[in-house]
Amino acid sequence: MKIPLLLALFLAALPVTAQEEEYETPPDAVRKEGVPQGKLIKGTYKEDSSIFPGTTRDYAVYVPAQYDGKTPAALMVFQDGLGYCDDGGGARAHIVFDNLIASKEMPVTIGVFVNPGVTPALNDQAEARYNRSYEYDGMGDAYARFLIDEFLPFIEKTHDVKLTRDPDMRGTCGASSGAIAAFTAAWERPDSFRRVYSMIGTYVGLRGGNDYPELIRRTEPKPLRVFLEDGENDNNIYAGDWWMANQSMRRAFDWSGYEVENVWGKGQHNHKHGASIFPDAMRWLWKTETVSTHPEKSQSKFNEFMVPGEDWQLVSDGHEWAEGMAVTADGILFFTDVPAGKLYKISPDGKQELVDDETGSTNGLALGPDGLIYGAASGAKEIRTWDPATGKRETIANGTTSNDIVVTASGHVFYTDPGAGKVWHLAPGTHERSEADPNFKGPNGIALSADHSLLFVTDFSGRFIYSYQIQPDGTLKYKQPYFYAQLPVNSTCQLDGMASTTNGELLVATEAGIQIFDQPGRVQIVLPRPKPSDKRTNYVAFGGKDRKTLYVATGGSIYKLLTKMQGANPASPNKPPKPGL
Repeated sequence: MKIPLLLALFLAALPVTAQEEEYETPPDAVRKEGVPQGKLIKGTYKEDSSIFPGTTRDYAVYVPAQYDGKTPAALMVFQDGLGYCDDGGGARAHIVFDNLIASKEMPVTIGVFVNPGVTPALNDQAEARYNRSYEYDGMGDAYARFLIDEFLPFIEKTHDVKLTRDPDMRGTCGASSGAIAAFTAAWERPDSFRRVYSMIGTYVGLRGGNDYPELIRRTEPKPLRVFLEDGENDNNIYAGDWWMANQSMRRAFDWSGYEVENVWGKGQHNHKHGASIFPDAMRWLWKTETVSTHPEKSQSKFNEFMVPGEDWQLVSDGHEWAEGMAVTADGILFFTDVPAGKLYKISPDGKQELVDDETGSTNGLALGPDGLIYGAASGAKEIRTWDPATGKRETIANGTTSNDIVVTASGHVFYTDPGAGKVWHLAPGTHERSEADPNFKGPNGIALSADHSLLFVTDFSGRFIYSYQIQPDGTLKYKQPYFYAQLPVNSTCQLDGMASTTNGELLVATEAGIQIFDQPGRVQIVLPRPKPSDKRTNYVAFGGKDRKTLYVATGGSIYKLLTKMQGANPASPNKPPKPGL
Protein backbone atom coordinates (compact mmCIF):
# COMPACT_ATOMS: atom_id res chain seq x y z
CA MET A 1 0.00 0.00 0.00
CA LYS A 2 1.30 3.41 -0.95
CA ILE A 3 1.67 5.81 2.03
CA PRO A 4 0.23 9.29 1.41
CA LEU A 5 2.87 11.98 1.08
CA LEU A 6 1.74 13.96 4.17
CA LEU A 7 1.76 10.79 6.31
CA ALA A 8 5.22 9.87 5.03
CA LEU A 9 6.53 13.32 5.93
CA PHE A 10 4.93 13.05 9.38
CA LEU A 11 6.51 9.67 10.07
CA ALA A 12 9.90 10.94 8.92
CA ALA A 13 9.67 13.77 11.43
CA LEU A 14 9.12 11.45 14.42
CA PRO A 15 12.11 10.93 16.78
CA VAL A 16 14.05 7.77 16.05
CA THR A 17 14.81 5.48 18.96
CA ALA A 18 18.55 5.44 19.50
CA GLN A 19 20.27 2.40 18.14
CA GLU A 20 22.38 0.84 20.84
CA GLU A 21 25.69 -0.74 19.96
CA GLU A 22 25.98 -4.49 20.26
CA TYR A 23 28.72 -5.71 22.56
CA GLU A 24 30.24 -9.17 22.56
CA THR A 25 31.52 -11.12 25.53
CA PRO A 26 35.27 -10.46 25.70
CA PRO A 27 37.59 -13.50 25.47
CA ASP A 28 38.90 -12.94 29.00
CA ALA A 29 35.37 -13.31 30.40
CA VAL A 30 35.24 -16.91 29.12
CA ARG A 31 36.78 -19.81 31.00
CA LYS A 32 40.06 -21.01 29.51
CA GLU A 33 41.50 -24.47 29.65
CA GLY A 34 44.33 -24.82 32.12
CA VAL A 35 43.57 -21.60 34.01
CA PRO A 36 43.19 -22.22 37.77
CA GLN A 37 39.71 -21.39 39.00
CA GLY A 38 39.17 -19.48 42.22
CA LYS A 39 36.40 -20.13 44.72
CA LEU A 40 33.21 -18.09 44.78
CA ILE A 41 31.52 -18.17 48.18
CA LYS A 42 28.12 -16.57 48.74
CA GLY A 43 26.57 -15.42 51.98
CA THR A 44 24.29 -12.94 53.73
CA TYR A 45 25.49 -10.17 56.04
CA LYS A 46 23.16 -9.80 59.01
CA GLU A 47 25.46 -8.11 61.50
CA ASP A 48 24.10 -5.16 63.47
CA SER A 49 25.57 -2.17 61.63
CA SER A 50 26.07 1.08 63.54
CA ILE A 51 26.23 2.98 60.25
CA PHE A 52 23.27 1.42 58.40
CA PRO A 53 21.28 -0.07 61.30
CA GLY A 54 18.76 -2.78 60.68
CA THR A 55 20.05 -3.71 57.22
CA THR A 56 20.94 -7.07 55.78
CA ARG A 57 22.69 -7.68 52.45
CA ASP A 58 23.75 -10.56 50.22
CA TYR A 59 27.35 -10.85 49.15
CA ALA A 60 29.91 -13.11 47.52
CA VAL A 61 33.66 -13.50 48.00
CA TYR A 62 36.01 -14.58 45.23
CA VAL A 63 39.22 -16.20 46.46
CA PRO A 64 41.75 -16.83 43.66
CA ALA A 65 43.43 -20.22 43.37
CA GLN A 66 46.81 -18.52 43.79
CA TYR A 67 45.94 -17.11 47.23
CA ASP A 68 48.15 -18.90 49.80
CA GLY A 69 46.32 -17.79 52.94
CA LYS A 70 49.46 -16.15 54.32
CA THR A 71 50.26 -13.14 52.16
CA PRO A 72 47.58 -10.41 52.26
CA ALA A 73 45.85 -10.20 48.87
CA ALA A 74 44.93 -7.21 46.77
CA LEU A 75 41.24 -6.23 46.91
CA MET A 76 38.44 -5.13 44.60
CA VAL A 77 35.04 -4.29 46.10
CA PHE A 78 32.02 -4.42 43.79
CA GLN A 79 28.81 -2.51 44.53
CA ASP A 80 25.55 -4.23 43.46
CA GLY A 81 28.03 -7.06 43.69
CA LEU A 82 26.20 -10.26 42.86
CA GLY A 83 25.44 -9.00 39.36
CA TYR A 84 29.16 -9.13 38.55
CA CYS A 85 29.73 -12.81 39.35
CA ASP A 86 27.02 -14.50 37.33
CA ASP A 87 28.34 -17.03 34.78
CA GLY A 88 25.32 -16.36 32.57
CA GLY A 89 26.10 -12.76 31.69
CA GLY A 90 27.38 -9.42 32.80
CA ALA A 91 31.03 -8.76 33.54
CA ARG A 92 31.75 -12.29 34.83
CA ALA A 93 34.30 -10.64 37.07
CA HIS A 94 35.42 -13.83 38.83
CA ILE A 95 36.22 -15.46 35.48
CA VAL A 96 38.07 -12.35 34.31
CA PHE A 97 40.04 -12.39 37.57
CA ASP A 98 40.95 -16.05 37.01
CA ASN A 99 42.33 -15.24 33.56
CA LEU A 100 44.11 -11.97 34.35
CA ILE A 101 45.67 -13.26 37.56
CA ALA A 102 46.93 -16.32 35.68
CA SER A 103 48.43 -14.10 32.95
CA LYS A 104 49.94 -11.86 35.67
CA GLU A 105 48.06 -8.82 34.33
CA MET A 106 46.55 -8.45 37.79
CA PRO A 107 47.94 -9.21 41.24
CA VAL A 108 46.46 -11.98 43.34
CA THR A 109 43.19 -10.21 44.11
CA ILE A 110 40.26 -11.12 46.32
CA GLY A 111 36.95 -9.89 44.97
CA VAL A 112 34.25 -8.80 47.40
CA PHE A 113 30.82 -8.50 45.77
CA VAL A 114 28.31 -6.80 48.05
CA ASN A 115 24.72 -5.75 47.49
CA PRO A 116 23.13 -2.65 49.05
CA GLY A 117 21.39 -3.00 52.39
CA VAL A 118 17.73 -3.74 52.90
CA THR A 119 15.76 -3.30 56.12
CA PRO A 120 13.42 -6.32 56.02
CA ALA A 121 9.68 -5.71 56.20
CA LEU A 122 7.98 -6.29 59.54
CA ASN A 123 5.48 -8.71 58.00
CA ASP A 124 3.86 -9.73 54.69
CA GLN A 125 1.70 -6.61 54.69
CA ALA A 126 4.58 -4.19 55.35
CA GLU A 127 7.14 -2.63 53.06
CA ALA A 128 10.87 -3.27 53.24
CA ARG A 129 13.23 -0.29 53.19
CA TYR A 130 15.71 -0.35 50.33
CA ASN A 131 18.94 1.46 51.13
CA ARG A 132 20.48 1.51 47.66
CA SER A 133 20.11 5.20 46.85
CA TYR A 134 20.76 6.24 50.44
CA GLU A 135 24.00 4.27 50.64
CA TYR A 136 25.19 4.66 47.06
CA ASP A 137 24.06 8.10 45.87
CA GLY A 138 24.67 9.73 49.23
CA MET A 139 27.76 11.89 49.56
CA GLY A 140 30.11 11.76 52.53
CA ASP A 141 32.07 8.96 54.16
CA ALA A 142 29.28 6.78 55.61
CA TYR A 143 29.48 4.01 53.00
CA ALA A 144 33.29 4.04 53.03
CA ARG A 145 33.24 3.69 56.83
CA PHE A 146 30.77 0.82 56.54
CA LEU A 147 33.12 -1.04 54.20
CA ILE A 148 36.32 -0.28 56.10
CA ASP A 149 35.16 -0.53 59.71
CA GLU A 150 32.39 -3.13 59.54
CA PHE A 151 31.98 -5.19 56.39
CA LEU A 152 35.55 -5.97 55.28
CA PRO A 153 36.64 -7.02 58.81
CA PHE A 154 33.60 -9.33 58.82
CA ILE A 155 34.70 -10.82 55.47
CA GLU A 156 38.24 -11.41 56.74
CA LYS A 157 37.04 -13.08 59.93
CA THR A 158 34.20 -15.11 58.43
CA HIS A 159 36.10 -16.40 55.41
CA ASP A 160 39.60 -16.54 56.92
CA VAL A 161 41.22 -14.31 54.31
CA LYS A 162 43.78 -11.55 54.66
CA LEU A 163 43.24 -8.31 52.76
CA THR A 164 46.10 -5.92 52.20
CA ARG A 165 46.02 -2.58 54.01
CA ASP A 166 48.06 -0.97 51.22
CA PRO A 167 45.62 1.50 49.58
CA ASP A 168 47.53 1.25 46.28
CA MET A 169 46.44 -2.39 46.13
CA ARG A 170 42.76 -1.84 46.87
CA GLY A 171 40.08 -0.83 44.36
CA THR A 172 36.34 -0.40 43.91
CA CYS A 173 33.90 -0.96 41.06
CA GLY A 174 30.29 -0.20 40.31
CA ALA A 175 27.74 0.84 37.74
CA SER A 176 25.18 3.65 37.89
CA SER A 177 24.59 4.45 41.58
CA GLY A 178 27.07 1.69 42.38
CA ALA A 179 29.67 3.64 40.38
CA ILE A 180 29.30 6.82 42.35
CA ALA A 181 29.40 4.73 45.55
CA ALA A 182 32.65 3.14 44.35
CA PHE A 183 34.14 6.54 43.56
CA THR A 184 32.91 8.14 46.78
CA ALA A 185 34.52 5.38 48.86
CA ALA A 186 37.88 6.14 47.21
CA TRP A 187 37.38 9.90 47.23
CA GLU A 188 36.58 9.96 50.94
CA ARG A 189 39.15 7.34 51.92
CA PRO A 190 42.14 7.32 49.56
CA ASP A 191 43.99 5.82 52.51
CA SER A 192 41.97 2.65 51.81
CA PHE A 193 41.01 2.63 48.10
CA ARG A 194 42.81 4.12 45.10
CA ARG A 195 41.56 2.32 41.95
CA VAL A 196 38.04 2.86 40.61
CA TYR A 197 36.15 1.41 37.66
CA SER A 198 33.04 3.55 37.09
CA MET A 199 30.40 2.38 34.59
CA ILE A 200 27.50 4.68 33.61
CA GLY A 201 28.24 6.63 36.79
CA THR A 202 25.41 8.56 38.44
CA TYR A 203 27.23 11.89 38.90
CA VAL A 204 23.96 13.81 38.78
CA GLY A 205 21.61 15.56 41.19
CA LEU A 206 20.04 12.66 43.06
CA ARG A 207 21.83 13.21 46.37
CA GLY A 208 24.52 15.72 45.51
CA GLY A 209 26.67 13.77 43.04
CA ASN A 210 26.43 16.68 40.58
CA ASP A 211 28.85 18.54 42.87
CA TYR A 212 31.73 16.19 42.08
CA PRO A 213 33.24 17.95 39.02
CA GLU A 214 33.42 21.14 41.09
CA LEU A 215 34.81 19.33 44.15
CA ILE A 216 37.49 17.58 42.08
CA ARG A 217 38.69 20.91 40.73
CA ARG A 218 38.71 22.59 44.16
CA THR A 219 40.17 19.81 46.27
CA GLU A 220 43.84 18.99 46.59
CA PRO A 221 44.41 16.20 44.01
CA LYS A 222 44.18 12.76 45.59
CA PRO A 223 46.18 9.65 44.60
CA LEU A 224 43.38 7.94 42.64
CA ARG A 225 43.31 6.07 39.32
CA VAL A 226 39.87 6.20 37.69
CA PHE A 227 38.47 4.44 34.60
CA LEU A 228 35.20 5.93 33.27
CA GLU A 229 32.72 4.26 30.93
CA ASP A 230 29.49 5.69 29.56
CA GLY A 231 27.36 5.85 26.42
CA GLU A 232 25.79 8.80 24.66
CA ASN A 233 22.32 7.24 25.01
CA ASP A 234 22.53 7.02 28.80
CA ASN A 235 19.83 8.48 31.06
CA ASN A 236 18.72 12.09 30.65
CA ILE A 237 16.04 12.67 33.30
CA TYR A 238 14.91 15.09 36.03
CA ALA A 239 18.12 14.56 38.01
CA GLY A 240 20.48 15.34 35.14
CA ASP A 241 22.20 14.05 32.03
CA TRP A 242 24.43 11.03 32.76
CA TRP A 243 26.35 11.34 29.48
CA MET A 244 27.27 14.98 30.03
CA ALA A 245 27.97 14.42 33.74
CA ASN A 246 30.52 11.70 32.99
CA GLN A 247 32.26 13.91 30.46
CA SER A 248 32.36 16.70 33.06
CA MET A 249 33.99 14.25 35.45
CA ARG A 250 36.61 13.37 32.83
CA ARG A 251 37.40 17.04 32.19
CA ALA A 252 37.65 17.74 35.91
CA PHE A 253 40.07 14.83 36.38
CA ASP A 254 42.20 16.02 33.47
CA TRP A 255 42.22 19.60 34.74
CA SER A 256 43.33 18.47 38.19
CA GLY A 257 46.04 16.05 37.03
CA TYR A 258 44.53 12.68 37.92
CA GLU A 259 45.32 9.28 36.45
CA VAL A 260 42.17 8.83 34.36
CA GLU A 261 41.05 6.87 31.31
CA ASN A 262 37.71 6.51 29.60
CA VAL A 263 35.95 4.56 26.87
CA TRP A 264 32.80 6.16 25.48
CA GLY A 265 30.17 4.33 23.45
CA LYS A 266 26.58 4.64 22.30
CA GLY A 267 25.09 2.43 24.99
CA GLN A 268 22.07 3.07 27.17
CA HIS A 269 21.83 2.80 30.95
CA ASN A 270 22.95 -0.80 31.32
CA HIS A 271 26.04 -2.96 31.88
CA LYS A 272 26.52 -4.17 28.29
CA HIS A 273 29.29 -1.82 27.22
CA GLY A 274 30.94 -1.73 30.64
CA ALA A 275 31.00 -5.52 30.82
CA SER A 276 32.49 -5.82 27.33
CA ILE A 277 35.51 -3.70 28.30
CA PHE A 278 35.79 -4.95 31.87
CA PRO A 279 39.02 -6.94 31.28
CA ASP A 280 40.69 -3.95 29.61
CA ALA A 281 39.57 -1.67 32.45
CA MET A 282 41.14 -4.07 34.97
CA ARG A 283 44.38 -4.18 32.97
CA TRP A 284 44.57 -0.39 32.97
CA LEU A 285 43.68 -0.03 36.65
CA TRP A 286 46.33 -2.57 37.68
CA LYS A 287 49.02 -1.57 35.14
CA THR A 288 51.42 -0.47 37.91
CA GLU A 289 51.72 -1.30 41.58
CA THR A 290 51.51 2.30 42.79
CA VAL A 291 49.00 5.08 42.17
CA SER A 292 50.01 8.73 42.30
CA THR A 293 48.91 12.25 41.49
CA HIS A 294 50.57 14.23 38.72
CA PRO A 295 51.01 17.86 39.85
CA GLU A 296 52.90 18.68 36.66
CA LYS A 297 49.70 18.01 34.69
CA SER A 298 47.40 19.83 37.09
CA GLN A 299 45.92 23.27 36.58
CA SER A 300 44.63 23.31 40.16
CA LYS A 301 45.32 26.27 42.42
CA PHE A 302 47.05 23.66 44.58
CA ASN A 303 50.18 24.29 42.48
CA GLU A 304 50.01 27.98 43.28
CA PHE A 305 49.39 27.63 47.01
CA MET A 306 51.12 24.43 48.09
CA VAL A 307 54.64 22.97 47.96
CA PRO A 308 54.79 19.67 45.99
CA GLY A 309 55.83 16.73 48.10
CA GLU A 310 55.16 18.45 51.43
CA ASP A 311 52.86 16.66 53.84
CA TRP A 312 51.28 17.45 57.19
CA GLN A 313 53.53 17.01 60.22
CA LEU A 314 52.12 16.39 63.68
CA VAL A 315 53.09 19.18 66.09
CA SER A 316 51.13 18.32 69.24
CA ASP A 317 48.64 15.61 70.14
CA GLY A 318 46.45 14.23 72.91
CA HIS A 319 44.45 17.37 73.72
CA GLU A 320 40.79 17.52 74.69
CA TRP A 321 40.14 20.32 72.18
CA ALA A 322 43.05 22.32 70.79
CA GLU A 323 41.71 25.61 69.50
CA GLY A 324 43.04 29.18 69.45
CA MET A 325 46.49 29.68 67.92
CA ALA A 326 48.75 32.73 67.68
CA VAL A 327 52.36 32.93 66.50
CA THR A 328 54.81 35.56 67.76
CA ALA A 329 57.37 37.37 65.60
CA ASP A 330 60.10 35.00 66.76
CA GLY A 331 58.10 31.95 65.63
CA ILE A 332 56.70 30.69 68.95
CA LEU A 333 53.28 29.07 68.56
CA PHE A 334 50.78 29.63 71.38
CA PHE A 335 47.61 27.52 71.54
CA THR A 336 44.89 26.59 74.00
CA ASP A 337 43.27 23.36 75.11
CA VAL A 338 39.84 24.78 75.82
CA PRO A 339 38.20 22.18 78.13
CA ALA A 340 41.45 21.62 80.00
CA GLY A 341 41.85 25.36 80.58
CA LYS A 342 45.50 25.31 79.48
CA LEU A 343 47.69 27.59 77.38
CA TYR A 344 50.78 26.09 75.72
CA LYS A 345 53.66 27.38 73.67
CA ILE A 346 55.83 25.51 71.18
CA SER A 347 59.23 26.87 70.20
CA PRO A 348 60.51 26.64 66.60
CA ASP A 349 62.61 23.61 67.61
CA GLY A 350 59.42 21.77 68.68
CA LYS A 351 59.74 22.06 72.47
CA GLN A 352 56.32 22.35 74.14
CA GLU A 353 55.77 24.14 77.47
CA LEU A 354 52.74 24.89 79.63
CA VAL A 355 52.22 28.66 80.00
CA ASP A 356 49.01 28.81 82.06
CA ASP A 357 46.75 26.11 83.51
CA GLU A 358 43.88 28.46 84.45
CA THR A 359 42.86 30.06 81.19
CA GLY A 360 39.14 30.24 81.98
CA SER A 361 38.29 28.10 78.93
CA THR A 362 40.05 30.44 76.54
CA ASN A 363 39.12 29.72 72.96
CA GLY A 364 40.45 32.21 70.39
CA LEU A 365 43.91 33.77 70.54
CA ALA A 366 45.42 36.73 68.68
CA LEU A 367 48.75 38.52 68.63
CA GLY A 368 48.38 42.22 69.39
CA PRO A 369 50.49 45.13 68.09
CA ASP A 370 51.91 45.46 71.62
CA GLY A 371 53.35 41.94 71.40
CA LEU A 372 50.85 40.52 73.90
CA ILE A 373 48.73 37.42 73.32
CA TYR A 374 45.02 38.30 73.54
CA GLY A 375 42.54 35.59 74.50
CA ALA A 376 38.77 35.09 74.58
CA ALA A 377 38.30 33.46 78.02
CA SER A 378 34.62 32.63 77.71
CA GLY A 379 34.43 30.36 80.75
CA ALA A 380 35.77 33.14 82.97
CA LYS A 381 33.69 35.74 81.11
CA GLU A 382 36.83 37.75 80.48
CA ILE A 383 39.07 39.06 77.72
CA ARG A 384 42.64 38.46 78.77
CA THR A 385 46.25 39.08 77.70
CA TRP A 386 49.42 37.10 78.31
CA ASP A 387 52.99 38.31 78.11
CA PRO A 388 54.73 35.80 75.77
CA ALA A 389 58.03 36.16 77.62
CA THR A 390 56.81 35.79 81.20
CA GLY A 391 53.36 34.24 80.89
CA LYS A 392 51.94 37.04 83.05
CA ARG A 393 48.15 37.20 82.70
CA GLU A 394 45.92 40.28 82.88
CA THR A 395 42.19 40.87 82.46
CA ILE A 396 41.26 43.76 80.15
CA ALA A 397 37.47 43.23 80.04
CA ASN A 398 35.03 41.17 82.07
CA GLY A 399 31.37 40.22 82.24
CA THR A 400 31.36 38.95 78.66
CA THR A 401 31.20 35.59 76.94
CA SER A 402 33.26 35.16 73.80
CA ASN A 403 34.66 32.76 71.22
CA ASP A 404 37.29 34.17 68.84
CA ILE A 405 39.30 37.40 68.81
CA VAL A 406 41.46 39.71 66.66
CA VAL A 407 43.41 42.90 67.30
CA THR A 408 44.13 45.52 64.65
CA ALA A 409 47.48 47.27 64.27
CA SER A 410 45.89 50.39 65.79
CA GLY A 411 44.71 48.49 68.87
CA HIS A 412 41.03 47.88 68.13
CA VAL A 413 39.91 44.54 69.62
CA PHE A 414 37.01 42.63 68.06
CA TYR A 415 35.60 39.34 69.32
CA THR A 416 32.63 37.11 68.63
CA ASP A 417 29.98 36.17 71.19
CA PRO A 418 27.89 33.25 69.82
CA GLY A 419 25.64 32.99 72.86
CA ALA A 420 24.60 36.63 72.70
CA GLY A 421 24.59 36.72 68.89
CA LYS A 422 26.95 39.73 68.82
CA VAL A 423 30.30 40.96 67.63
CA TRP A 424 31.95 43.17 70.28
CA HIS A 425 34.50 45.98 70.06
CA LEU A 426 37.04 47.10 72.68
CA ALA A 427 38.44 50.57 72.08
CA PRO A 428 42.23 51.05 72.04
CA GLY A 429 43.74 51.93 75.38
CA THR A 430 40.51 52.21 77.38
CA HIS A 431 39.12 48.80 76.36
CA GLU A 432 35.66 50.37 76.57
CA ARG A 433 33.20 47.83 75.20
CA SER A 434 30.55 48.45 72.52
CA GLU A 435 28.41 46.35 70.19
CA ALA A 436 30.12 46.26 66.81
CA ASP A 437 27.30 44.09 65.41
CA PRO A 438 24.38 43.53 67.83
CA ASN A 439 22.50 41.17 65.54
CA PHE A 440 24.51 38.21 64.26
CA LYS A 441 23.08 34.75 64.78
CA GLY A 442 25.86 32.26 65.48
CA PRO A 443 29.06 34.32 64.98
CA ASN A 444 32.15 32.18 65.40
CA GLY A 445 35.53 32.68 63.71
CA ILE A 446 36.92 36.18 63.18
CA ALA A 447 39.82 37.54 61.11
CA LEU A 448 41.25 40.69 59.58
CA SER A 449 42.16 41.39 55.98
CA ALA A 450 45.89 41.74 55.30
CA ASP A 451 45.60 45.55 55.42
CA HIS A 452 43.38 45.53 58.57
CA SER A 453 40.67 47.54 56.81
CA LEU A 454 38.13 44.71 56.68
CA LEU A 455 36.77 42.39 59.35
CA PHE A 456 35.59 38.87 58.52
CA VAL A 457 33.18 36.85 60.70
CA THR A 458 31.97 33.30 60.08
CA ASP A 459 28.44 32.01 60.50
CA PHE A 460 29.15 28.61 62.08
CA SER A 461 25.99 26.86 60.92
CA GLY A 462 25.70 28.55 57.51
CA ARG A 463 27.84 28.80 54.41
CA PHE A 464 28.79 32.50 54.45
CA ILE A 465 31.64 34.49 55.91
CA TYR A 466 30.54 38.09 56.43
CA SER A 467 32.70 41.09 55.56
CA TYR A 468 32.64 44.52 57.21
CA GLN A 469 34.63 47.68 56.60
CA ILE A 470 36.32 48.90 59.81
CA GLN A 471 35.94 52.63 60.34
CA PRO A 472 38.71 54.69 62.06
CA ASP A 473 36.70 54.77 65.32
CA GLY A 474 36.22 50.99 65.28
CA THR A 475 32.62 50.95 64.13
CA LEU A 476 31.70 48.45 61.41
CA LYS A 477 29.89 49.31 58.17
CA TYR A 478 28.71 47.70 54.96
CA LYS A 479 28.11 44.15 56.20
CA GLN A 480 27.84 41.59 53.38
CA PRO A 481 27.60 37.77 53.21
CA TYR A 482 30.73 37.95 51.09
CA PHE A 483 32.57 34.61 51.08
CA TYR A 484 30.60 31.66 49.71
CA ALA A 485 31.81 28.40 51.27
CA GLN A 486 31.76 24.87 49.89
CA LEU A 487 28.91 23.18 51.74
CA PRO A 488 29.46 19.50 52.62
CA VAL A 489 26.53 17.26 51.77
CA ASN A 490 24.51 16.09 54.78
CA SER A 491 26.34 18.51 57.05
CA THR A 492 26.79 22.14 57.97
CA CYS A 493 29.94 23.99 56.98
CA GLN A 494 31.01 24.50 60.61
CA LEU A 495 32.93 27.62 59.61
CA ASP A 496 35.48 28.30 62.31
CA GLY A 497 38.94 29.89 62.68
CA MET A 498 40.46 31.97 59.87
CA ALA A 499 43.75 33.44 58.66
CA SER A 500 44.61 35.89 55.86
CA THR A 501 47.56 35.92 53.46
CA THR A 502 49.57 38.89 52.22
CA ASN A 503 48.14 38.23 48.77
CA GLY A 504 44.55 38.62 49.95
CA GLU A 505 43.44 35.00 50.29
CA LEU A 506 41.36 33.95 53.28
CA LEU A 507 41.81 30.49 54.82
CA VAL A 508 38.86 29.12 56.79
CA ALA A 509 38.80 25.99 58.95
CA THR A 510 35.65 23.99 58.15
CA GLU A 511 34.14 20.54 58.45
CA ALA A 512 35.23 19.79 54.86
CA GLY A 513 38.81 20.91 55.48
CA ILE A 514 40.61 24.20 55.02
CA GLN A 515 38.80 26.25 52.38
CA ILE A 516 40.96 28.85 50.64
CA PHE A 517 39.09 31.84 49.20
CA ASP A 518 40.28 34.52 46.80
CA GLN A 519 39.63 38.20 47.52
CA PRO A 520 36.29 38.24 45.64
CA GLY A 521 35.03 35.55 48.04
CA ARG A 522 35.23 32.37 45.94
CA VAL A 523 36.60 28.99 47.06
CA GLN A 524 39.78 28.18 45.15
CA ILE A 525 40.80 24.89 46.77
CA VAL A 526 39.87 22.79 49.78
CA LEU A 527 42.69 21.17 51.74
CA PRO A 528 41.34 17.94 53.27
CA ARG A 529 41.74 17.25 56.97
CA PRO A 530 45.31 16.13 57.76
CA LYS A 531 43.92 12.71 58.73
CA PRO A 532 40.58 11.32 57.48
CA SER A 533 39.79 10.28 61.05
CA ASP A 534 40.06 13.88 62.32
CA LYS A 535 36.67 15.31 63.24
CA ARG A 536 37.16 18.60 61.41
CA THR A 537 39.57 21.49 61.05
CA ASN A 538 38.74 24.18 63.61
CA TYR A 539 41.57 26.75 63.65
CA VAL A 540 44.33 27.99 61.33
CA ALA A 541 47.34 30.27 61.73
CA PHE A 542 50.54 31.10 59.86
CA GLY A 543 54.02 30.96 61.38
CA GLY A 544 57.53 29.77 60.74
CA LYS A 545 60.12 31.42 58.53
CA ASP A 546 58.49 34.15 56.42
CA ARG A 547 55.11 33.02 57.86
CA LYS A 548 54.78 30.32 55.19
CA THR A 549 54.11 27.45 57.60
CA LEU A 550 50.41 26.75 58.00
CA TYR A 551 49.28 25.46 61.41
CA VAL A 552 45.91 23.79 61.77
CA ALA A 553 44.05 22.48 64.82
CA THR A 554 41.73 19.48 64.44
CA GLY A 555 40.31 19.13 67.93
CA GLY A 556 42.78 16.79 69.64
CA SER A 557 45.79 17.58 67.46
CA ILE A 558 47.81 20.36 65.84
CA TYR A 559 49.64 19.93 62.53
CA LYS A 560 51.85 22.08 60.35
CA LEU A 561 52.49 22.24 56.62
CA LEU A 562 54.97 24.28 54.58
CA THR A 563 53.15 26.24 51.84
CA LYS A 564 53.84 28.78 49.10
CA MET A 565 51.41 31.20 50.78
CA GLN A 566 52.58 33.89 53.15
CA GLY A 567 50.49 34.71 56.17
CA ALA A 568 49.60 38.34 56.79
CA ASN A 569 51.77 40.03 59.43
CA PRO A 570 49.57 41.16 62.35
CA ALA A 571 52.11 43.83 63.34
CA SER A 572 52.66 45.24 59.85
CA PRO A 573 49.53 45.40 57.65
CA ASN A 574 49.99 45.30 53.88
CA LYS A 575 47.69 46.13 50.97
CA PRO A 576 47.13 43.06 48.77
CA PRO A 577 47.22 43.39 44.99
CA LYS A 578 43.94 44.00 43.19
CA PRO A 579 42.35 40.63 42.39
CA GLY A 580 41.30 39.36 39.02
CA LEU A 581 37.54 39.75 38.99
